[in-house]
Amino acid sequence: MSEENPLASLAHERGEFRVVAGGLEWTGRSETLCVQSWGQDSLRIRSKVGGPILDGLPGALLDEPSQKAASLPDVAVAATEATVVNGAITATVSLTGRIRFTRTADGTELLAEQDAHFWWPGPRLRTAHGNGYARLEQRFAAYPDEKLFGLGQHQHGMLDQKGAVVELVQRNSEVSVPFLVSSRGYGFLWNNPAIGRVELAANGTRWVADSARQLDYWITAGTTADVQRHYADATGHVPMLPEWAAGFWQCKLRYRSQEELLTVAREYHRRGLPLAVIVADFFHWTHLGEWRFDPQEWPDPAAAVKELAGYGTKLMVSVWPSVSPLSEYHAEMERRGLLIGTEFGPVAHADWPDKGVDKTVQVAFYDATNPAAREYVWEKVRDSYLSIGIEVFWADACEPELKPGYPANLRYYAGAGLEVGNMYPRENSRMFFDGMQAEGRADVVTLNRSAWAGSQRYGAILWSGDINTDFATFRRQIAAGLNTAMSGIPWWNTDIGGFHGGDPRTPEYREVMVRWFQFGTFSPIFRLHGFRRPSEPFSPSMTGAPNEIWSYGEQAEQIMSDYIRLRERLKPYILNAMREAHQTGLPPMRPCFLEFPADPRAWDVDSAYLFGRDLLVAPVLEADARVWDVYLPAGASWRDAWTGQEYEGGQTVTVDAPLERIPLFLRDGAELPIAA
Repeated sequence: MSEENPLASLAHERGEFRVVAGGLEWTGRSETLCVQSWGQDSLRIRSKVGGPILDGLPGALLDEPSQKAASLPDVAVAATEATVVNGAITATVSLTGRIRFTRTADGTELLAEQDAHFWWPGPRLRTAHGNGYARLEQRFAAYPDEKLFGLGQHQHGMLDQKGAVVELVQRNSEVSVPFLVSSRGYGFLWNNPAIGRVELAANGTRWVADSARQLDYWITAGTTADVQRHYADATGHVPMLPEWAAGFWQCKLRYRSQEELLTVAREYHRRGLPLAVIVADFFHWTHLGEWRFDPQEWPDPAAAVKELAGYGTKLMVSVWPSVSPLSEYHAEMERRGLLIGTEFGPVAHADWPDKGVDKTVQVAFYDATNPAAREYVWEKVRDSYLSIGIEVFWADACEPELKPGYPANLRYYAGAGLEVGNMYPRENSRMFFDGMQAEGRADVVTLNRSAWAGSQRYGAILWSGDINTDFATFRRQIAAGLNTAMSGIPWWNTDIGGFHGGDPRTPEYREVMVRWFQFGTFSPIFRLHGFRRPSEPFSPSMTGAPNEIWSYGEQAEQIMSDYIRLRERLKPYILNAMREAHQTGLPPMRPCFLEFPADPRAWDVDSAYLFGRDLLVAPVLEADARVWDVYLPAGASWRDAWTGQEYEGGQTVTVDAPLERIPLFLRDGAELPIAA
């Protein structure tokens, strides 16, 4: 850190140091600043104005890690500053409470706080709301050569998010996971589920929580791969993906009856195509928030589950957190305080169609931050679904899907809406995880439309939400998936073909579908879904046009059938990558720089990626393209998986990409059954 401005270092600004368990505290001008080791090569920083540091606030970090000898920090207090050294990272705290993080080995600056102004405020600003809550800001310096990745899943299409302003709020297709990975060699977690934003500007970085009681963040140092490992250790490792989940998943909006769904599954079986999962989507229920099959449409769901099992197929069922006033459970849940409350107005957060009424109704949401509410909903899920053999759940609309989206009006068990709102989807996935674990079920897999830091430890798959169906949208999903991977969520996918529209009868959309299906084959989860045209009015009777692979003509069907079989051949390789994610935190879908950090050009590749260690995937992202340019990272040799042609890394090659072929390259002599 450069020498502090003398005006900012006046005597009345100076504080005092105190060595505490695992680190250091600085106190000055009513502020307590705590710097503690928190896992290997990692530090946790908390700041509180008025009173001591608060423990037990909602966050993403697991319980305080045990202080092994190797992770005990070295703390030194000198006349003008103090240092906390934990392995590869060092924090230096000045007498005025400014922090600078450096690489222990060589003193290189990783990240430093930055004052908003030489006089006031400093790098941390607290604007009081009253009752102990405040708008919190944390400022850091910007670095012109820095690239920043992560932050969950967003639809802006940027892999490197330097220069972006990203809202920290959960919305359909916009998923807030406040974890950044820097090309400078650090990872940064904003350990705060508050609604807010992060500004990654050229003149500084600013994190903002609209309302919270305490500033809290975590920082780790190392290579990009090290950062992924440390983050998994700090927030939880993903479980091992079950073998069946690596197969092909079939879905559409929606199969209206038991017989319609079984007819589709039978046809896949007749054609000899393996089908891992088929989905009973929304409106299969009696009423929203009753979590059971409508017997008029599903007369014997247990028999359906049994028949599907004979095909090697699991039935996944959509479980929404919404509770209609027509649900038989609404009154009891409201009486017991199991619904998300409000500061003003009734306990209702969205309008939604329901069965038995002509107009929409005002629905509530169960409070997933309340352990009693999670237990209550799980009991219904267990009794209706698990009891008949359904073990895979689709946690749709789990942002939750507020309309209008006024988090300031929400009151959760865990705290005020502005303070804790972003953690809801993680706690919703926790409901399934804890419930399945209590039933002795080792394999827990849920499909989620939203997530937060730590969702991965509950077996949460994230998908990219209700997106459009064109090539431009398809291209944006590459960056969305890679940033999700860098955010510590290894299990990810899209609706193959997009969600909103797409006409299976048109050649233009058939091309989109084929190219997207190829990408889906090399996604962590391989799932076909969408609301195909011609569309229908939004109601409990809606279904959408057919969305099975034979819905797109003979040529597309043949290509997609071949890719389903290719996925089956690659299962051992995919499961090995999933095992690595489980054990180390390294995601199966990897940006090129994760494997090739020494290649400067690899940091700019935003349209290709590594699927596992050995396979480079370059989806074709434009209409009518039959050749495609691919950059092959330096530091490896590459072989075209289709033709066998060899290339040295560090160059861009142009390869043939007929409609039936996605460009694939094998690394350093690796052998995979691509062209079998």
